[in-house]
Amino acid sequence: ATMARWVMQVSEHFTPLYQALQKHLLEQVVVQADETPLNVLKEAKQCYMWLYCSGADSPEATLKGVKNIVLFDYQNGRSRACPESFLGNYDGYLQTDGYKAYDGLIKIKHLGCLAHARRKFMDAKKLQGKGKTGKADIALAKIQKLYALETRLKGHTAEERFAERQKLAKPMLDDLHKWLTSQKVVGSSQLGKAIKYTVGQWPKLVRYVEDGHLSIDNNRAERAIKSMVIGRKNWLFADTPKGADASAMLYSIIETAKANDLIIYDYLVQCMKELAKPELDIDSLLPWNFSH
Repeated sequence: ATMARWVMQVSEHFTPLYQALQKHLLEQVVVQADETPLNVLKEAKQCYMWLYCSGADSPEATLKGVKNIVLFDYQNGRSRACPESFLGNYDGYLQTDGYKAYDGLIKIKHLGCLAHARRKFMDAKKLQGKGKTGKADIALAKIQKLYALETRLKGHTAEERFAERQKLAKPMLDDLHKWLTSQKVVGSSQLGKAIKYTVGQWPKLVRYVEDGHLSIDNNRAERAIKSMVIGRKNWLFADTPKGADASAMLYSIIETAKANDLIIYDYLVQCMKELAKPELDIDSLLPWNFSH
């Protein structure tokens, strides 16, 4: 209980840094989002930890001018009001797994996740039987070609990625869509569900070719939220909303520091020293400006 109280007290001092990171996050071309359940004992309903991130998992994989930021936001629900509250007037691209709560955000340009579509076809492939091939394999092969192109474009500039996607990815996407819409399958089957999901998400799934800063899938957010998911298996729950907020705050600072290849202990110590000063230079504590 004493340690938990210390964590909550310390987390409050990081509020100015969190707010500065949020400001920079909402200036990015694209923000990726995800959410995961969180058990809060003093809450009567199911709560969630929402995640918003930009950039890549490390500086080496980051496009020029893009900042690596990972922010968690505790909410006692999973409604549209949650991302609305966090994103405010953000009008860039928002990439998600297709959860319907995001559809009501009218200011953003919504991006889909091709990895989610691919997983549904992989589930359909499993039902074909071991060693057997079928329509699911055809869809997976077409999707794999798109991913092969993205692998080749890693390390390229946003401008180069845009040009190559326009030239090569668009025809492949057109071919995939033509195949999907020509299939006669049982709608309730696993393959039927995969096709229905992909066709239903299609305008969002193909939007990544509009800008070289955009990603083909939402995997960056899924990797970023994994630290919370793994941690939850160990600590199981938060006792109070205040404790959940403290977790969101400290997970945000630590995961953002990790994404910028900082030494976590040194960064936290320096942040606590600087945040205690009456005259605060918050820009010097931003991970991409931080120097030992």
